[in-house]
Formats: sequence, structure tokens, C-alpha cells
Amino acid sequence: MSAQKVLDVMTAMPVQVEAATPVNEVAKLMREQDIGAVLITDSGRVTGVVTDRDLVVRMLADDKGPESPVAAACSRELFSLRPEDDVDVAVEKMSSNAVRRLPVVDDSGQAVGIVSLGDLALLRDRDSALGKISAAEPTS
Repeated sequence: MSAQKVLDVMTAMPVQVEAATPVNEVAKLMREQDIGAVLITDSGRVTGVVTDRDLVVRMLADDKGPESPVAAACSRELFSLRPEDDVDVAVEKMSSNAVRRLPVVDDSGQAVGIVSLGDLALLRDRDSALGKISAAEPTS
């Protein structure tokens, strides 16, 4: 039996915005799409990930305006996966880098998906607390 691949557990076609997009537009997009993370791109290549927490901690808490570019809210170091990577690679990267989401990119750096801690929890142990939370329907 072969190891499960990132392609099998990722969310395909993740939401993406260009680095210059104002943070208020990204926040609205997160609300409309009911998501907590958006991939940041520059000319189509993934350059970062921004989360709802990043918007609060790096923008709102620092009194940066709603028209500030979303690139200012991103983590500076990007960790990513390839679709053909084993799921164990995703677990190791999340664990060793203390991140909860990883973009999945092809050979050209284009986003093809995103993997979250919740995706991995569902795969590994659907009956765990995190697995149950990840499987539950949103309440808002």
C-alpha cells in the first residue's frame, strides 16, 4: 500500500490575492468565502499565506489602515508542499515550523491547493477532538 499524497487531502483551487490587495478586501473575502486563510501571490507565484489571525495581530493591533497591502500582514517565511509529497511530509513541515496551513504548489510556483491542520486531523483520526471540530459544519 502506498503512502497517502498531499494531492489526496488538500483543498484544491485555494483563494488567492495579489500582494498589493488591501487588507480590508482580503478580510471581506474571508468572510464571504467562510475561510481563515488566503494565499498571497506575486505575478501568479505564491509568496505567502495570510490568516484571519495575521490580519488582527499584524494589522489591526498595530493600527495599520484598511487600505494597507496584504503583503504587510504575511509571514515572512513561506513553507510549501508539492502535490506528490507524502502526507507525512506535510505533518513534519507543520510540526517543525509551527504552522497550521501550507500552500501546495506546482513546479512553476503556482498554487494548486492548500492543506490545513484540520485536513490532516480528519485523515489521521476523524474521532479526535480536532478531527470532530474540523468535520463539523460552520456555525456562522
